[in-house]
Amino acid sequence: MICRVATITLNPAYDLLGFCPKVELGDVNLVQTNALLAAGKGINVAKVLSDLDVKLTVGGFLGKDNRVGFNLLFQSLSVVDQFQTVEGRTRINVKLTEENSEVTDLNFSGFTITEQDWQSFVNNSLEWLKDIDLVAISGSLPTGVPLDKFTNWMEQVKAICPKIVFDSSRDALVAGLKAKPWLIKPNDKELEMWVGRKLPTLEDVKEAAMELVNDGIENVVISLGSKGALWVTQNEAWLAKPPKCQVVSTVGAGDSMVAGIMYGLMTSLSIKDTLVFASSVAALSVEQAGVGISDRQAVTNMIEKIEIISE
Repeated sequence: MICRVATITLNPAYDLLGFCPKVELGDVNLVQTNALLAAGKGINVAKVLSDLDVKLTVGGFLGKDNRVGFNLLFQSLSVVDQFQTVEGRTRINVKLTEENSEVTDLNFSGFTITEQDWQSFVNNSLEWLKDIDLVAISGSLPTGVPLDKFTNWMEQVKAICPKIVFDSSRDALVAGLKAKPWLIKPNDKELEMWVGRKLPTLEDVKEAAMELVNDGIENVVISLGSKGALWVTQNEAWLAKPPKCQVVSTVGAGDSMVAGIMYGLMTSLSIKDTLVFASSVAALSVEQAGVGISDRQAVTNMIEKIEIISE
């Protein structure tokens, strides 16, 4: 059983979550505030794992000017804090959910990473990651981190901690894929971006996922939104379909799935059962504002509602 776990978030944020029936561009919009959370993709993964009683380490960058909210969160989660403090402010992301469940993101800029900051992070992270068995590297890159240096760091991490779960997008996704991480979790739109073509059918998605598998990535898990998730390896492929859910916010649903995947792998579940468990955690997450598991029994109940199909 794998027990030494970490998440790395290079570009965390304070998430300001709100609800607006319909966003009107160029006009005043009245927004119901749902939450202001210390967040970031890897931090969201850590929240869910902590709720599942997993002891873990968190790392990445945080701005010196507004670190307090993250300090309080890490204390409440009882995680080991390996975040590096840099000059400036951690960014703020505004996430507006509309009545039709569409989410509009306004991602503000934050701190800039200097060459010295990056080298210090590389040296420190490669030291503490020697004691880790499974690490999630999640989210975007902050300003100042060159893509080639990110790829090189990922390759160095893989050499000391082979089981990397990677979840990113855009240029950071492309750069990270060059390191051939052990497991990746793009959504269908991110997969389309990588292969450079539309993927209108499930078979098209599966074929594109197999391209990544054949390129050296052992596990490819594709988020398909309300249609579920597809897990493809060299030897098997499974599609998990969740029941229809009352959507409050989709923010953090993908991160909840990553946490569920990691938990299943840690507890030696099969790929099939891990995907069912991760899908149940993700399905529950969309029915709430914020990230985390408040009711373990609800996860168990949801597992029974997940449809699992061999592809």
